[in-house]
Amino acid sequence: MASALTSKFAKFSPFSRKEDDEDKGEEIDYTSVAGGGHGGRQSAITKNKLRASHALRSFLVDENVLSEEEAGLDDDDTVTPAVRALLDKPHVIVPPQVVDRSYPLPEYFISSSHNTYLMAHQLYGSSSADAYKVALNAGARCVEIDAWDNDDNKDEPKVTHGYTLVSHIPFRKVCETIRDVVDKEAADSVDQQGYRAAPILISLENHCSAEGQQALVNIMKEVLGERLLSKAVREEGHREQEGSDENVSLHELGSKVALIVEFHLPDEKAKIAEEEEEQEEDAEGEPEDEREARKAYDEKVKETATSIIIPELAALGVYAQSVKPVDNSWFEEVQMKNGPRHHLINVSESGLASLMPTHSAKISLHNARHLMRVYPKGTRISSSNINPVLHWGVGAQIAALNWQTFGASMQINEALFSGSEGYVLKPAALRAGGDGKLSTGMQKRLRLHVAGATDVPVPAGGEPKDIKPYVTCTLVHPDNLDAEPPKRKTSPYKQHKLGFLHSGENPPQTDPVWDEHLEWEYEDNDLAFLRILIKSDDSFARNPILTAGAVRLMYVNSGWSFIRMLDLKGGETQCSLLVKFDIEYL
Repeated sequence: MASALTSKFAKFSPFSRKEDDEDKGEEIDYTSVAGGGHGGRQSAITKNKLRASHALRSFLVDENVLSEEEAGLDDDDTVTPAVRALLDKPHVIVPPQVVDRSYPLPEYFISSSHNTYLMAHQLYGSSSADAYKVALNAGARCVEIDAWDNDDNKDEPKVTHGYTLVSHIPFRKVCETIRDVVDKEAADSVDQQGYRAAPILISLENHCSAEGQQALVNIMKEVLGERLLSKAVREEGHREQEGSDENVSLHELGSKVALIVEFHLPDEKAKIAEEEEEQEEDAEGEPEDEREARKAYDEKVKETATSIIIPELAALGVYAQSVKPVDNSWFEEVQMKNGPRHHLINVSESGLASLMPTHSAKISLHNARHLMRVYPKGTRISSSNINPVLHWGVGAQIAALNWQTFGASMQINEALFSGSEGYVLKPAALRAGGDGKLSTGMQKRLRLHVAGATDVPVPAGGEPKDIKPYVTCTLVHPDNLDAEPPKRKTSPYKQHKLGFLHSGENPPQTDPVWDEHLEWEYEDNDLAFLRILIKSDDSFARNPILTAGAVRLMYVNSGWSFIRMLDLKGGETQCSLLVKFDIEYL
């Protein structure tokens, strides 16, 4: 069977499935500083490399933001204090209450990674312990480990995507990598918003025998030691020790490593088989070779799936037992049927989609008090992603994204968690006591004044004169996820070749000035985002993305700001975009 799978996977083409070019990203690596909240900490390292072009400084003088002296129009080699202050001004301000850690854990969104060990494709990419370091350093707080028995050494389980061409790595090595990140974060921690150490959740997908599970427990306790949450954090005599299902607060978790352990319900296999059948229908447009190989993979995993979790491993799931639901009791009834004390609903995007929108309100109310993890459907083998806003909108704490590339979903994820430590308090409507309704019914207008950019990067092998940069912005809103989201764009910029015939500034293509207004009207919602791309209007070709960025609208700073733009790896560029946000109620 394994050899048959291998031959099927070997025929795969990673580029066979089509994706919107604007949604794609490039492979995240050690240069990536963005993904889920830590970008603010790391970008400060090179922020002093930003500059403002002469044309934009002139623009700021014309807008009466700076005087000619403050703008330093006579000296391009010196960045004046006034210009530096504008370059250093944050374009978003994260309200302190959003990162307040005193609330119960289910009341937070958590920056989360799916199949964290994978570096590329889901079925034939490579596994690496370093992938955990990359994801955690870029802001992930919930990472996934797929653990399997190691036939060569029963005491050393491995991490891999079983029955695929994916390589494997020692489970011990993954734990050591996580330990080292925890220790470094503790050493670097400062009692300041965005710079504090924060707990790491491990979503453990267990494929090990009882013997292998005991090895997992032994390794975690040995390598992680006191860093591992192995018992309730509250003192003896607290109601928690009396069987209360009261949730732990984020503050009480400190910077521990907390395990999410599987809990298997009766009839679980039958429910999984039903979902796989639905997934087959969903994959009808998939290339035949990929479809056959993925189906063979699903069947093999199902054959070997274990439904027994040994007590020693189960005990480590102190505050989260992962359940694949077999009925609707988890949101229809007060108590989940046959469920564990602290259940976490672990559901695929397809499984959740089948319940929405009919049961969205009840799901939101459930998620105010219990954890939910939503992961990409099995057909996303090229590491494409779910739209996290859809799942955040019903209060799902863990929207597990494929962190292999920094595409559209990852950019929105970074916008939500920007300036945090990977945990963001959910809107009041999605917390305990809320009604589950995010939209207020009030209309807002967003006006974005796009002035221009400095140091727009040129694609590899290209020339500055060949690009025609323009800005395109998409309003991402929970109410428009089923339709084409409203998009606005500026005109392409092109330098006048005969500059002496042109009055005023005539900067090069890499320092474009647009001076245009883009406008949207939308219903007030705390989960509204603006995704911003700088692209090049290339003739007879796909318009390449030059830089990317995204903002949560409730975070935006008033007045003129320079947005630090990122590349498609989530890495810093020296490009900055000068904009002004104006948001008003209608």
